[in-house]
Amino acid sequence: MAMTTTHARQPSQEFRHARQTHVNVGDIERWLSLAAGGAAAFAGLRTGSLGGLLLAAAGGALVYRGLSGHCEVYHALGLDTSGTGPATSVRSDRGFKVEEAVTVARSPDDLFRFWRNFENLPTVMSHVAQVEATGPYRTRWTARMAGVPVTWEAEVFMEKEPSLIAWRSLPGSTVDTAGSVHFNPAPGGRGTEVRVVLKYDPPAGQLGNTLAWLLGQSPESQIQEDLRRFKQRMESGVVPAVTGQVSGR
Repeated sequence: MAMTTTHARQPSQEFRHARQTHVNVGDIERWLSLAAGGAAAFAGLRTGSLGGLLLAAAGGALVYRGLSGHCEVYHALGLDTSGTGPATSVRSDRGFKVEEAVTVARSPDDLFRFWRNFENLPTVMSHVAQVEATGPYRTRWTARMAGVPVTWEAEVFMEKEPSLIAWRSLPGSTVDTAGSVHFNPAPGGRGTEVRVVLKYDPPAGQLGNTLAWLLGQSPESQIQEDLRRFKQRMESGVVPAVTGQVSGR
């Protein structure tokens, strides 16, 4: 019988909960957001392309984050890096939430091991160009948003082998996100239900979400397609064709 291990990291100083419903971003993050946002907005406006406009909008959102000290995803998840005290409630009207599932004809152990090696994920996720492990629980992600590369840092803050992996982006990241993937035995011994729950705040807020939808890159459709590729990869052993990658490895 396989042993089940649970890993739950103590929240770092940056992730203390807060009562505040407005300022929930620490001073260092605010300065980083202002610097990165200003640079992104300037670079995006210089290109004049659609991708450049999206990058400029993302920069504007980061500038707003720095000036206001407020992050929608932090507020929705009850996170606070401003050091003002513990816990806000999670409000359903903040940020965006995506939940998708697929049944895969493999055991939870097999699926957990593949997913937990995050460097495997670009082979099944079309928008992810690279995932680099920077520590036992930390990774650096590079993705494409409307053709523009975006990089952020993330950490695994809880895992329960072989049923749960939960992660969140680190303070100062361009992309604010938190989520989890669950591996539960499917009814009737039909394999494993893989369920992904994602809470995110796109760099350009509602504007970025709308532009992504218009470009056919909504997170809902992306996750559905990624789970379809994951199912194919785990059941057939063949890596599906992904934009910019080669199939059949």
